[in-house]
Order: sequence, then C-alpha cells, then structure tokens
Amino acid sequence: LILLTFSTITENSFAIEPSEFVQSTVNRASVALSKNFTKEEKIEKLKIIAKETVDIRGIGFYTLGSHRKNISDEQKKEYLDLFEDYFLKTFSDRLAEYTDPKVQVKSFTKLNENYTIVSSVLIATEKRPEVKIDWRVYTKNPDNPLIRDLIVEGLSLARTQKEEFSSILSANDDDINALFKKLAEFANQ
Repeated sequence: LILLTFSTITENSFAIEPSEFVQSTVNRASVALSKNFTKEEKIEKLKIIAKETVDIRGIGFYTLGSHRKNISDEQKKEYLDLFEDYFLKTFSDRLAEYTDPKVQVKSFTKLNENYTIVSSVLIATEKRPEVKIDWRVYTKNPDNPLIRDLIVEGLSLARTQKEEFSSILSANDDDINALFKKLAEFANQ
C-alpha cells in the first residue's frame, strides 16, 4: 500500500499541465528570439526547442495521410528524416523573423485522455494585430506532452500541410519519390 501510494504521488507530481507546457515552450522561444543572437543562432535554438516539444514524427505521419499505408518501412524512415528536416527549417525560418513575441495562454479544453486544446493569443504590436493560436497538445504521456498542431486563426497548420503533400502526390501519380524530392529541395534551400 505504501509503495502504491508513493508511486501515485510520484506519477502525479511530475505531470505538467498542457497550459503550463505551452506557456513554458513559448517563453523559451521568446527568450531565444529576444536575445541579441544572429538569425542563424536563433534558428538553431528554435530547432532545439521544437525537437523537445513537438511531436514531429506524429505530425509527419499525419501529413502523409493514407499514403503512409502504401510505402515500405524503409520509405517511411526516409520520409520521417526528410520531414523532420523540412519541418524544422519551416518552423525555425518563420519564427526567426519575430523579435520578442509575447504569447499569452488564455484557457484550455481537455478533449480526452490523449488531447488538450490550449488557447492563446499572440499579443498585438504596432506592426501586427493580435493573433489567436490554439495548440493541440498530445497528452497520452502526461510527463511528456507534445505539440501535434497549431491552429492559427482557425486554420490547422497540420491539415494545411497534409493537403499540400496530397496535392504534390496527386500531381505525380502518387509517386512518393516526388514528395521526397520536394522535401529535400526545400530543406536544402
């Protein structure tokens, strides 16, 4: 009984609430962006944050959609490697342009045991309006929540990416190598 009680207390004491996780993540990114780093240094710091907080593998498989069922394990590995490079470049290049973005978590809604939506706003400045951002947080492991999607002003970035990949595949007779080529070209720009 004592061991069971201790393990329950230990389990619950390390879990991080999704809203705290999102606020902590954006605070880390804000620090990286507000310091006097070069753009390249900011990009590297943002990539580290993304690798620790984003479910890149989960997003990668989601964006591949039903096409993942039709490729070999070797092709899946190649895709995930290419997707990670693509994702990290896209993510860090976009954010590196910001200087000291302020994001404020407003609320959260637990959808089920695996997902919580955390609602936040990117606070307006003289140069940009307020932007509503919802974070889809994967909480299957409460000790290691991961971001699975950003919904910016109602637009799911993961869904948009999935549609773009599907379009590339459709235009190339569902040849996965065409998508691999596009991802590699983008990551190497």
